[in-house]
Amino acid sequence: MFELKKFISFWLMPLPFCLTLLTAGLFFLFFTRRDRLARGLLFAGVILLALFGNKMVSIALVRPIESTFRPIPELIVGQSAPRDLARCRYVVVLGSGHSDAPGFSANNQLSSAGLARVVEGVRLFSVLPEAQLVLSGGGEPGYPSHAAVLGRVAAQLRVEPERILRIENVRDTEDEAKALRELIGPAPVALVTTAWHLPRATALFRNAGFDVLPCPTGYTARPNPNASWSEYSWSVESLERSTAAVRERIGFVWLLLRGKI
Repeated sequence: MFELKKFISFWLMPLPFCLTLLTAGLFFLFFTRRDRLARGLLFAGVILLALFGNKMVSIALVRPIESTFRPIPELIVGQSAPRDLARCRYVVVLGSGHSDAPGFSANNQLSSAGLARVVEGVRLFSVLPEAQLVLSGGGEPGYPSHAAVLGRVAAQLRVEPERILRIENVRDTEDEAKALRELIGPAPVALVTTAWHLPRATALFRNAGFDVLPCPTGYTARPNPNASWSEYSWSVESLERSTAAVRERIGFVWLLLRGKI
């Protein structure tokens, strides 16, 4: 089921979906007499690709997801944490991605999302003297797990190893919620993940019985008071932003259909 989910979701992402439309359009144009269908597929593929790759459109797609929860404000070590954060006994950093690159430091192996998550997690953890830091993420056989790489970065940021818990035998967010419930029970947790991923992750963790404080990080569509002509341009970054928005909406539908949220 997991592999099938990944396969189907891959082809529904903006770039593969648009390329499929364009390829089908070229096929019908050159190898059949269905010119009208071919033109329709080509037109749809070009228009959708242009929309998904546009900065303004991609921001409009992802900002409603990223603004679901407010960011945790600036914190000062030595001062009392906000009440909703202070009650959390675990700061949970969800897995992202890394490259198994020998010779690179742990922070340079992490994806940008992974680095943003662990830095935010350590920031919150630093004002909770009685909390534990939970790092999550599996890995390829024979290589360190993602949780282990996150742990090395946390150690570089002066987190004591004895205050770190790792969840390693997981493949997705649903697995992470189940594994953590088995490990710590329904405790109050500060849940750290990328802002566009947080609404779905929060729903899954609450469904697993956790009292969750959502802690977004890694924003891709922060408000910009100094907008310029570039807001209407096209870029690979915009396509990535649109992909995240589409992926999360598909993920929500999948969970709703399965009764998980």
